Amino acid sequence: MDFSNVTCFIAGDQGCWKMINNHNISGVPLPSFDCLEITQEKNENLKAAWILKGVSSNIRYTTKDEIDKLKAIQPGLGRPEATLSAMIPIKKSEEWWNLAQDERRRIIEDQSGHIKEGMNFLPGIARKLYHSKDLGQPFDFITWFEFAPEHEKAFDALLSFLRNSEEWKYVIREVDLRFRLNNLSF
Repeated sequence: MDFSNVTCFIAGDQGCWKMINNHNISGVPLPSFDCLEITQEKNENLKAAWILKGVSSNIRYTTKDEIDKLKAIQPGLGRPEATLSAMIPIKKSEEWWNLAQDERRRIIEDQSGHIKEGMNFLPGIARKLYHSKDLGQPFDFITWFEFAPEHEKAFDALLSFLRNSEEWKYVIREVDLRFRLNNLSF
Protein backbone atom coordinates (compact mmCIF):
# COMPACT_ATOMS: atom_id res chain seq x y z
CA MET A 1 0.00 0.00 0.00
CA ASP A 2 1.30 3.43 -0.94
CA PHE A 3 1.30 5.56 2.22
CA SER A 4 2.51 8.69 0.40
CA ASN A 5 -1.02 9.57 -0.72
CA VAL A 6 -2.80 9.94 2.62
CA THR A 7 -6.18 11.69 2.61
CA CYS A 8 -7.14 13.61 5.75
CA PHE A 9 -10.76 14.07 6.82
CA ILE A 10 -10.65 17.11 9.11
CA ALA A 11 -13.69 17.83 11.28
CA GLY A 12 -13.85 21.40 12.52
CA ASP A 13 -15.31 24.83 12.01
CA GLN A 14 -14.26 25.18 8.33
CA GLY A 15 -14.57 23.01 5.26
CA CYS A 16 -16.41 22.49 2.00
CA TRP A 17 -18.91 20.05 3.54
CA LYS A 18 -21.42 21.21 6.18
CA MET A 19 -22.42 18.51 8.69
CA ILE A 20 -26.14 17.84 8.84
CA ASN A 21 -26.11 14.62 10.91
CA ASN A 22 -23.69 12.72 13.17
CA HIS A 23 -25.29 9.37 14.01
CA ASN A 24 -23.35 6.81 16.01
CA ILE A 25 -24.35 3.30 14.90
CA SER A 26 -22.07 1.22 17.15
CA GLY A 27 -19.02 1.65 19.35
CA VAL A 28 -17.52 4.93 20.47
CA PRO A 29 -19.08 8.01 18.80
CA LEU A 30 -17.17 10.82 17.11
CA PRO A 31 -17.51 14.32 18.59
CA SER A 32 -19.87 16.65 16.72
CA PHE A 33 -18.51 19.45 14.55
CA ASP A 34 -19.68 22.00 11.98
CA CYS A 35 -17.77 21.25 8.78
CA LEU A 36 -15.54 18.71 7.11
CA GLU A 37 -12.51 19.41 4.96
CA ILE A 38 -10.98 16.65 2.85
CA THR A 39 -7.37 17.22 1.89
CA GLN A 40 -4.11 15.49 1.11
CA GLU A 41 -2.33 17.56 3.73
CA LYS A 42 -3.24 18.52 7.27
CA ASN A 43 -4.11 22.19 7.42
CA GLU A 44 -2.69 23.47 10.70
CA ASN A 45 -4.91 26.57 10.51
CA LEU A 46 -8.13 24.61 10.90
CA LYS A 47 -9.47 24.03 14.40
CA ALA A 48 -10.05 20.27 14.36
CA ALA A 49 -12.50 18.28 16.49
CA TRP A 50 -10.78 15.22 15.04
CA ILE A 51 -8.79 14.08 12.01
CA LEU A 52 -9.17 10.70 10.34
CA LYS A 53 -6.73 9.49 7.71
CA GLY A 54 -7.03 6.94 4.93
CA VAL A 55 -5.29 5.71 1.82
CA SER A 56 -7.01 4.88 -1.44
CA SER A 57 -5.71 1.56 -2.70
CA ASN A 58 -6.42 -1.21 -5.14
CA ILE A 59 -9.89 -2.77 -5.17
CA ARG A 60 -10.04 -5.87 -2.98
CA TYR A 61 -12.43 -8.82 -2.67
CA THR A 62 -13.61 -8.40 -6.26
CA THR A 63 -13.28 -10.53 -9.37
CA LYS A 64 -12.02 -9.13 -12.67
CA ASP A 65 -15.57 -9.16 -14.07
CA GLU A 66 -16.83 -7.20 -11.05
CA ILE A 67 -14.02 -4.65 -11.37
CA ASP A 68 -14.75 -4.18 -15.09
CA LYS A 69 -18.47 -3.67 -14.37
CA LEU A 70 -17.71 -1.21 -11.55
CA LYS A 71 -15.39 0.81 -13.77
CA ALA A 72 -18.03 0.94 -16.50
CA ILE A 73 -20.89 2.22 -14.32
CA GLN A 74 -19.45 3.83 -11.18
CA PRO A 75 -19.36 7.62 -11.44
CA GLY A 76 -16.55 9.75 -10.12
CA LEU A 77 -16.73 12.05 -7.15
CA GLY A 78 -17.30 15.78 -7.50
CA ARG A 79 -20.33 15.72 -9.82
CA PRO A 80 -22.15 19.10 -9.65
CA GLU A 81 -25.51 17.48 -8.84
CA ALA A 82 -24.04 15.47 -5.94
CA THR A 83 -24.65 18.08 -3.24
CA LEU A 84 -25.10 15.52 -0.44
CA SER A 85 -22.52 13.17 0.96
CA ALA A 86 -21.96 10.60 3.66
CA MET A 87 -18.86 9.43 5.42
CA ILE A 88 -19.06 5.99 7.00
CA PRO A 89 -15.99 5.03 9.03
CA ILE A 90 -16.08 1.43 10.29
CA LYS A 91 -13.94 -0.89 12.37
CA LYS A 92 -14.25 -4.65 12.14
CA SER A 93 -13.52 -7.22 14.84
CA GLU A 94 -10.30 -9.17 15.26
CA GLU A 95 -12.33 -12.24 14.33
CA TRP A 96 -12.80 -10.65 10.88
CA TRP A 97 -9.11 -9.92 10.44
CA ASN A 98 -8.17 -13.44 11.54
CA LEU A 99 -10.09 -14.88 8.58
CA ALA A 100 -8.23 -15.67 5.36
CA GLN A 101 -8.87 -13.34 2.40
CA ASP A 102 -10.97 -15.97 0.59
CA GLU A 103 -13.13 -16.41 3.71
CA ARG A 104 -13.69 -12.65 3.91
CA ARG A 105 -14.61 -12.58 0.19
CA ARG A 106 -17.10 -15.40 0.75
CA ILE A 107 -18.77 -13.42 3.57
CA ILE A 108 -18.70 -10.10 1.67
CA GLU A 109 -20.14 -11.38 -1.57
CA ASP A 110 -21.45 -14.95 -1.43
CA GLN A 111 -23.24 -14.54 1.92
CA SER A 112 -23.85 -10.77 2.01
CA GLY A 113 -24.10 -9.68 -1.64
CA HIS A 114 -22.17 -6.47 -0.87
CA ILE A 115 -20.77 -5.93 -4.37
CA LYS A 116 -23.77 -7.16 -6.38
CA GLU A 117 -26.30 -5.18 -4.32
CA GLY A 118 -24.08 -2.09 -4.31
CA MET A 119 -23.96 -2.08 -8.11
CA ASN A 120 -27.76 -1.76 -8.18
CA PHE A 121 -27.36 1.77 -6.78
CA LEU A 122 -24.97 2.98 -9.48
CA PRO A 123 -24.59 5.46 -11.06
CA GLY A 124 -26.75 7.50 -8.63
CA ILE A 125 -24.34 7.03 -5.74
CA ALA A 126 -20.59 7.55 -6.14
CA ARG A 127 -18.16 6.20 -3.56
CA LYS A 128 -14.51 5.95 -2.69
CA LEU A 129 -13.00 3.62 -0.11
CA TYR A 130 -10.05 4.60 2.06
CA HIS A 131 -8.03 2.06 4.07
CA SER A 132 -7.05 3.22 7.56
CA LYS A 133 -6.13 0.12 9.55
CA ASP A 134 -2.46 0.05 8.51
CA LEU A 135 -2.14 3.76 9.36
CA GLY A 136 -2.93 3.06 13.02
CA GLN A 137 -6.25 4.89 12.79
CA PRO A 138 -9.26 4.20 15.05
CA PHE A 139 -11.23 2.84 12.06
CA ASP A 140 -10.26 0.20 9.49
CA PHE A 141 -12.06 1.85 6.57
CA ILE A 142 -13.56 5.19 5.65
CA THR A 143 -16.07 5.13 2.82
CA TRP A 144 -17.00 8.45 1.26
CA PHE A 145 -20.25 8.67 -0.74
CA GLU A 146 -21.66 11.50 -2.86
CA PHE A 147 -25.17 11.70 -4.32
CA ALA A 148 -27.88 14.09 -5.46
CA PRO A 149 -30.77 14.76 -3.06
CA GLU A 150 -33.10 12.57 -5.14
CA HIS A 151 -30.84 9.57 -4.40
CA GLU A 152 -30.80 9.98 -0.61
CA LYS A 153 -33.56 7.41 0.01
CA ALA A 154 -31.78 4.91 -2.23
CA PHE A 155 -28.59 5.49 -0.25
CA ASP A 156 -30.47 4.82 3.00
CA ALA A 157 -31.85 1.60 1.48
CA LEU A 158 -28.33 0.51 0.53
CA LEU A 159 -27.08 1.14 4.08
CA SER A 160 -30.02 -0.76 5.55
CA PHE A 161 -29.28 -3.74 3.30
CA LEU A 162 -25.59 -3.76 4.22
CA ARG A 163 -26.22 -3.33 7.96
CA ASN A 164 -28.49 -6.38 7.91
CA SER A 165 -25.95 -8.55 6.07
CA GLU A 166 -23.71 -11.30 7.41
CA GLU A 167 -20.69 -9.05 6.85
CA TRP A 168 -21.95 -6.42 9.31
CA LYS A 169 -21.90 -8.95 12.16
CA TYR A 170 -18.15 -8.25 12.21
CA VAL A 171 -18.52 -4.45 12.48
CA ILE A 172 -17.75 -3.26 16.01
CA ARG A 173 -17.66 0.49 15.40
CA GLU A 174 -19.55 2.57 12.85
CA VAL A 175 -20.53 6.21 12.55
CA ASP A 176 -22.90 7.61 9.89
CA LEU A 177 -21.97 11.22 9.10
CA ARG A 178 -24.05 13.22 6.60
CA PHE A 179 -23.16 16.44 4.81
CA ARG A 180 -24.28 18.96 2.23
CA LEU A 181 -22.04 21.20 0.19
CA ASN A 182 -21.19 24.18 2.34
CA ASN A 183 -21.64 26.80 -0.36
CA LEU A 184 -25.33 25.98 -0.88
CA SER A 185 -28.06 28.10 0.61
CA PHE A 186 -31.36 26.45 1.60
